[in-house]
Amino acid sequence: MNQGKTVTANDALYSKNGMEKKQAKKKSSLQPTPQVLVSCRGLDGEDNALAVGYCGNCSYDPPMVMVGIVPTRYSYRLIKESGCFVVNLVSKDYRQTFDYLGSHSKRDGDKLAAMNVRLEDGKEVDAPILADCPVNIECTVVDSIVTGSHEMFIGKIEYVHADARLVDAEGNIDFSQIALL
Repeated sequence: MNQGKTVTANDALYSKNGMEKKQAKKKSSLQPTPQVLVSCRGLDGEDNALAVGYCGNCSYDPPMVMVGIVPTRYSYRLIKESGCFVVNLVSKDYRQTFDYLGSHSKRDGDKLAAMNVRLEDGKEVDAPILADCPVNIECTVVDSIVTGSHEMFIGKIEYVHADARLVDAEGNIDFSQIALL
């Protein structure tokens, strides 16, 4: 409460529990963000995957997710051409592959082959799933919006693959059993 005092953005604020608040940087202030690998296939059949930090649910009816990709990324063109992608949830035991795929470009070589990434074809979209990831979400692009540094691709969920040990009789995934990055 400011009790008659004008409070500016630079002033420290105190909540009822005594926690001091002050202005912080705006960039990437929503944390933690999911760390996922997005896989895609170009119209020529070329497969690729990239690490994505901007990803989230954006509709439950119909089910949709969004992924943010910088237009200079190699996979950007593949997704624009094909109109589809797969969001692959990454467990901690896949960190080395995640880090490699996130720090190397396909422009410089076949990074999927370099890391021996196991691919399988999607069931509903023409994009590969990363077989060693516990959950793979196949999506068709229904819209996109340029938000500044990224283009947010809105993907309608077409099919979800999940490790059978994680799925109950109603099809719900027990995410607590996955040690996500």
